Amino acid sequence: MLENPGGLSPGNMALTAILAACPLRAQVTDNITYCGQWRDYDLQGEAAWFHLIGSGECRIEMKGMPERIHLLAGDFIIFPQGNAHTLCGKDGARSDDFTTVICGELHFMPNARNPLRDGLPEVVVVRESEAGPAFRHLGELLCRECHRQEPGSQAVLDKLAEALFAMALRQFLISGADRRGLLAALADPRLAKALAAMHARPGRDWTVAELAGIAAMSRTAFAEQFAAMVGESPIHHLTRWRMLQAQKLLADPRRSVTAVAQELGYQTEAAFRRRYKEVLGHGPGQTRRDARAARRA
Repeated sequence: MLENPGGLSPGNMALTAILAACPLRAQVTDNITYCGQWRDYDLQGEAAWFHLIGSGECRIEMKGMPERIHLLAGDFIIFPQGNAHTLCGKDGARSDDFTTVICGELHFMPNARNPLRDGLPEVVVVRESEAGPAFRHLGELLCRECHRQEPGSQAVLDKLAEALFAMALRQFLISGADRRGLLAALADPRLAKALAAMHARPGRDWTVAELAGIAAMSRTAFAEQFAAMVGESPIHHLTRWRMLQAQKLLADPRRSVTAVAQELGYQTEAAFRRRYKEVLGHGPGQTRRDARAARRA
């Protein structure tokens, strides 16, 4: 069961559990300086894109986006689905107008569906002016580290980018900018309680009625609101959450498939194997082999 020694809100507890269950790898790929009139392009990619404006300003264009997004120094933008987009200088820029942009990728743990990635819109923008001093200081530290040529700098940059992404998620959750998806549900005090409960005890034989009771809602109202906001039923979400936990547990060679199945609430190993393949597209054996290969790499 997930401990809560700091008295975190249900939404914060659930977000912490999601970040732990959906590990990602950030990679800072470029620190680019532009001047005058300029345009740059990122094509559709499998990884998520992110950009931190170090200095100056720029605009973002994307197909299907009604208006360009204007970014200032310290602003952070994420394209969770890896959408193609264009970065360009401000209108009327002079030849001595400079803009620096730190670019990178976010690689999510491969799954049939990733609840963290699925819970985000096509574009997430965090304004430095709205995010508070901690976010601003972390962004400044990332910018400074980009100019250092010391041993381990790339590793430091990547870890700072991961932390900045986590803080961006927190700010997105606080802002309530999007009213659909898993993160939007975490901003709902009633749904967040149910999510925190099922995330903390995935092996329990939860019923919709029990989860509705935790949310202080009727069974029908809870099921309808959960599906409308998260995009799937509570039990479907619980099943996917169990499979995410199973992926982590199966990576440990000391745990048998039977033990993992029982820990996550399945009466038989066969039932667990069927559901695992149904959700993730491959069996537990493949996860074991992938984990062994990663340890040897």
